[in-house]
Amino acid sequence: MKLNIAKLPGDGIGPEVVEEAVKVVEAVCRRFGHEVSWHFAFAGACAIDRFGDAFPEETYRTCLDADAVLFGAVGDPRYDNDPTAKVRPEQGLLAMRKKLGLYANLRPVETFKPLVHKSPLKENLVDGADFLVIRELTGGMYFGEKGRRDNGDTAFDTNIYHRYEIERILKQAFSYAKQRRGHLTVVDKANVLESSRLWRQIAQEMAPGYPEVTTDYMFVDNAAMKLITGPKFFDVIVTENTFGDILTDEASVVSGSMGLLASASVGEKTGVYEPIHGSWPQAAGKGIANPVAAILSAAMMFEYAFGLMAEGKAIRQAVADSLAAGIVTDDLAGGGKAYTTSQVGDWIADRINEQ
Repeated sequence: MKLNIAKLPGDGIGPEVVEEAVKVVEAVCRRFGHEVSWHFAFAGACAIDRFGDAFPEETYRTCLDADAVLFGAVGDPRYDNDPTAKVRPEQGLLAMRKKLGLYANLRPVETFKPLVHKSPLKENLVDGADFLVIRELTGGMYFGEKGRRDNGDTAFDTNIYHRYEIERILKQAFSYAKQRRGHLTVVDKANVLESSRLWRQIAQEMAPGYPEVTTDYMFVDNAAMKLITGPKFFDVIVTENTFGDILTDEASVVSGSMGLLASASVGEKTGVYEPIHGSWPQAAGKGIANPVAAILSAAMMFEYAFGLMAEGKAIRQAVADSLAAGIVTDDLAGGGKAYTTSQVGDWIADRINEQ
C-alpha cells in the first residue's frame, strides 16, 4: 500500500518525538512492504514565525491532500506569557480541527504491566485499567463567541452545542462501546448547564437504539473523582470539549506518564494522530522527551486511517517489549538508567525489524 502522510512536527519537543515516530513508521513499512511518502508542513509558533498564521493555508492544503496527519505539539512560552498576543500557536490546533472537521478525539488510556508501579495511584486501582475517552472536538466553549466588555474588565466565553454535533459524537461513542465491553459513560454537568441537559436528553433518546450497550450518566466532578478512585469502572467515556480536555489530561496519571498516551482526531476529512502531551519547550533539544506517545499515535494511524491492524499491533508489541526491557526515558526511569529520545525510538524501530 502507498501511504501519503503529512508530517507536522510543530513546536518544542514536537519535532523530536515525531522524528522517532517516523523511524517506526518506516520500519513497519519496510517489514510489511508498504511505500510511504512524507509531506512536511508548519503549524503552531513555527508557522507564526514564518507566515504570521498558526495554521496557514499551505499547511491546510497539505493535510487535505494526505491520507493521514502525524502531528507533534504546539506552544511557545513567548505566547504563554503574553496575554495580549493576537495570534497564538494553539489557534493553529483549533483551526486544524475546525477546517478538517475533526469532531471526535479518541484517547485510549491503558496501563502497561512493567510500569504499573510508576502510577501515583495504588497498583490495585490501576492494574488492568483500560478505557477510551471520546471528546467532542469542534464545539462548545472553545469555539463559541468570546470577548471582553466594560473596558476589558468583564470577559465571556459562550458554550454552545447543536443537536447534530451531539448526535454524531454519541453515535461514535455507542459504536466504540459495542466494539469494546459494552459500557458507555456520558459525562456532563446537567444539574447546572443547559448545554449539558441537551447532551443528556439526546443520549437518553439514542440509548434504546443500542440495547447491547449499558449506558450510565455521570456529572463531570464525580467523573474526575472516579478516574482517580476507580478507573477500572470505565470502558468508554464520552463528553463535551472542555470537560474532555481536562479529564483526558487527568487520566494520564493512570498510566504513569503523559508520554505514554496517544490520540486520534477523526471526522469529516483527513484524520490527525498526535501524542496528548504538550510542546514542553523547556525540554526541547535535550533528548529527554518520551517518544512513546507519538509512536503509539502512529500505531493508531495505521489502524484507523489505513485499516492495517497487524502493522499497528507490531508497533504496540515493540513498545511493550521496550518497556519490559527498561528502554525508557527519564520520566519512567525512576533513578535507573535513562535512555535518550532517539535511543528509545531506535530500539523500538529495530525491534519491529526483528519481529
